[in-house]
Amino acid sequence: MRGGTNNSVSGAMGSLLWALLVSASPAFARKPPAGFEAAAPLPAPVTPRAPDGSIFNASLGYSPLVSGSVARNVGDPVTILLVENTTTSKSAGSKTARDGGFSINPPTAGPLSFLDPNALKASGQSSFKGDGTATQTSAFSGTVGVTIAEVRANGTALVKGEKRLLLSQGQEWIQFSGIIRLADIDPQTNTVRSPQVADARMEYAGNGAIQRAGREGWLSRFFNMISPF
Repeated sequence: MRGGTNNSVSGAMGSLLWALLVSASPAFARKPPAGFEAAAPLPAPVTPRAPDGSIFNASLGYSPLVSGSVARNVGDPVTILLVENTTTSKSAGSKTARDGGFSINPPTAGPLSFLDPNALKASGQSSFKGDGTATQTSAFSGTVGVTIAEVRANGTALVKGEKRLLLSQGQEWIQFSGIIRLADIDPQTNTVRSPQVADARMEYAGNGAIQRAGREGWLSRFFNMISPF
């Protein structure tokens, strides 16, 4: 029984060490999540009609005078201007105090006159004071190109896309999805600011030597997991 218990413990420890080693290994680096690919299926191509002598032919492609080249259809590209600045601050404080006491004066004559008045006095005091503060500031700027994945009847559209950068020291990616109003698209540049996007999901991450250098080693993480302090 003792040998079986030791084998179970050593097996569990080995599995935990292997999981930590796998998570820190470059071969098992984090991969970008799926779901941000270009919109599909794309609109079906328009079949050119046979020449009939007419000057105007919509199948050749044109830009309406009202909307011009503004993105409106599924598959049209839109540029998202990432302008995110977030500052949060929170503070809390609490303070309490309490005092109490009692005393008894024994009679100066009679069978209880031998009692010491100072021995019949008691007092108590308690106090508490706590303070807490938290502050966080984050900023995110840049651009990412997305495509319209769905156009809705209320004038909004679902956009999604990603940008991947393969660098000499690893890979970085930016992924974005959300709901935009078609009326918010800049008619000149086909851009939308990220604060105008509803249900926005932004992810910036990467892998490689630089990211691994900024992470805690697997052995340190292991001892931090089992440390009671």
